[in-house]
Amino acid sequence: MERGSSKHSPRVDDEMSQEIRGTVQGVNDGRAEEWRQAEPPGEDQPDAAEILDDSEGEAFSRFGRYIGLAALPGRKDGLKRSAENLDAPDDVLAALDRLPGDVEYPNVHEIWEAVGRHTG
Repeated sequence: MERGSSKHSPRVDDEMSQEIRGTVQGVNDGRAEEWRQAEPPGEDQPDAAEILDDSEGEAFSRFGRYIGLAALPGRKDGLKRSAENLDAPDDVLAALDRLPGDVEYPNVHEIWEAVGRHTG
């Protein structure tokens, strides 16, 4: 008895293997068709690759790690509570303490700017 896929015909198996070839072999960004390429950021979203150098990008990423997605959009108290729940280090908590309490922040980039860090 031959071991193989009995779910599809050999022709369909070959077609399916061609579809995932880029992913398996790491060719062409892992996407065989152009429509599968990752989309660039939207008009209202900053492209972090263009606005941050490596060290600033790492600091931004580290900062954002302690802002829970469930806290966004959010105000100072909710953001700080989220950071505390995620065991944020003292410097992140201190930065969040500097935020004005009456402003709602839609994303981490806006919070980053509000605490005095600039992205470009």
